[in-house]
Amino acid sequence: MGVDILGFAYAATVAAGGIMGYAKAGSIPSLGAGLIFGSILGVGAYQLTQDPSNYTLMLGTTTTLGGVMGYRFYNSRKFMPAGLVFALSVAMLVKLLAYNVGSKTITVKIK
Repeated sequence: MGVDILGFAYAATVAAGGIMGYAKAGSIPSLGAGLIFGSILGVGAYQLTQDPSNYTLMLGTTTTLGGVMGYRFYNSRKFMPAGLVFALSVAMLVKLLAYNVGSKTITVKIK
């Protein structure tokens, strides 16, 4: 498959968002969450690069981050940062489901 450029870009965007949250508002929770989630997503993108069938870490982290930020976006109705991260997470989920999960062929043995 090659290098998962979208996965690494998504991880870098999440980490950069945490750094920006700290730089603009002094939010230590934003810094911590951004760096932790960004790091986990980076490891997931690396795993996808090595073995495209090893998508579980990326899928789980993206789903968790999308759910949390979707909830925050629903409550605040502010696009930045929750809406943007939610939209990126949904796009990443679609990519993961289409290219990795959806590409599996299932064989059924009938006796």
